[in-house]
Amino acid sequence: MRYDLVIFDNDGVLVDSEPIANRILSDYLTELGHPTTYQDSLRDYMGSAVHRVHDLIRERSGRTLPAHFDETLHIRTFEAFNRELLPVEGIVDVLDKLAADDVPYCLASSGTHERIRVALRRTGLYERFGEDRIFSSQDVGRGKPAPDLFLHAAAAMSTAPRRCAVVEDSPLGVRAAVAAGMDVYAYTAMTPVERLDGATALYAHPAELPALLA
Repeated sequence: MRYDLVIFDNDGVLVDSEPIANRILSDYLTELGHPTTYQDSLRDYMGSAVHRVHDLIRERSGRTLPAHFDETLHIRTFEAFNRELLPVEGIVDVLDKLAADDVPYCLASSGTHERIRVALRRTGLYERFGEDRIFSSQDVGRGKPAPDLFLHAAAAMSTAPRRCAVVEDSPLGVRAAVAAGMDVYAYTAMTPVERLDGATALYAHPAELPALLA
């Protein structure tokens, strides 16, 4: 493998959480008087930290979301994860291949530390990362598309950005990786190809990833 570190996004890349999370988010925003379809949620919020939801709602409506918004959203999301969440098909084989080739990998997600761990434990992936290889936008203050999170992960893993590959599935994540000076491989399962401009390469199934990273 030619990279010294592979940095995985979590939602949609490791765990199949995007359909669940965006369904819940769109329903909750609509319930609060901000009509949002599932497709609206994918377009506007997929791959972002929750502060982006607050920012866009305030910008578009002039109103603020209730103080309990984050807590309620997380509770509803975690309950659904515990019922429905699965690992992305084929991703375990990718992680096995990286481990067999002795290629370090880590996780860098816009989600909170709690959300990441709920998802990883539910899907049986937690032990493949452990505490020292999980990074959240909470660690840096600014989420994607800012490069801060990926740069933080690379520094924590003692790797130069140019030696890192990022695996992403959202336009915001691709922009963040490019801004960090990293190659980025974009999963097209839920995002139209034209919205992933700037990616080093695209893949339609995780089985394609080992060859792309080699």
